[in-house]
Amino acid sequence: MNKLNGVIREVKASDSMSIIKVDVDGDAFSAIILEGKNMPANYKAKDSVSVLFKETEVGLAKNLSGMISLRNRFKALVTKVDKGPILSRVVLNYKNNKLESVISTQSCEEMQVAVKDVVEFLVKTNEVTLMKNP
Repeated sequence: MNKLNGVIREVKASDSMSIIKVDVDGDAFSAIILEGKNMPANYKAKDSVSVLFKETEVGLAKNLSGMISLRNRFKALVTKVDKGPILSRVVLNYKNNKLESVISTQSCEEMQVAVKDVVEFLVKTNEVTLMKNP
């Protein structure tokens, strides 16, 4: 599980869900939280939280241009590539945080992902989980 520490910037609620923006070293990560009728009582601006997402939910892109619907799109440096017959694990350095992405080896090879590449990692907003820090 990938984990980054941040501080909540904004909570926007509607019906039984909220979109929460979290500042992680100057970047704004987004998470959608499903809530009951009480809305996000557990989350408020300036709360310290951990941003969590699975390695299998991290997509990679090289030379991506234009707009896309994924809100969580950030640059990172590839520090290690472990290729398997089906899946590959790509280790990233994002602002001195270690993150991992698990992608198909076919994609890894077609993209020619290599150590020292600068890539963009992408995570869908609904795949991000928040956990309050003590």
